[in-house]
Amino acid sequence: MRIEDEIKQKSFKDEYHKLAINLMYSNGWLLNYQSEILRPYSLTDHQYNVLRILRGQYPDAISIMDLKDRMLDKSSDASRLVERLRVKDLVEREICKSDRRKVDVKITQHGLDILEKTDYLDEEFKKVLNNLSIEEAKQMNDLLDKMRD
Repeated sequence: MRIEDEIKQKSFKDEYHKLAINLMYSNGWLLNYQSEILRPYSLTDHQYNVLRILRGQYPDAISIMDLKDRMLDKSSDASRLVERLRVKDLVEREICKSDRRKVDVKITQHGLDILEKTDYLDEEFKKVLNNLSIEEAKQMNDLLDKMRD
């Protein structure tokens, strides 16, 4: 559906303004979709992002600073997210052996089990985005990368 119809706006200042609004709206749309899928697991999209990063590091740990650098939302409070995941027994924290000022984080087996249950989310995103061909998805990825340069 056209962005004009979604937000009931007849016109935009120009195509760049329309693009900015369209990107923000589409981001919210995808995040809402993801939130609905993650709700049964009591995970937020930020917590899910942290767990996926940690699974990629497994069996190694990662510092909270490095974790924050890899997160999709750079404004998230990684320390607070890690603590909430620790309370749920999805991650464990330990003082870095080489630098006692750093805290390393590692996903637990319970965290890995939860992620395994949510792996179907990747297929769900494919279903949502299947209005685009593979070529169109690649072109959109290339254009988004170019926009951020």
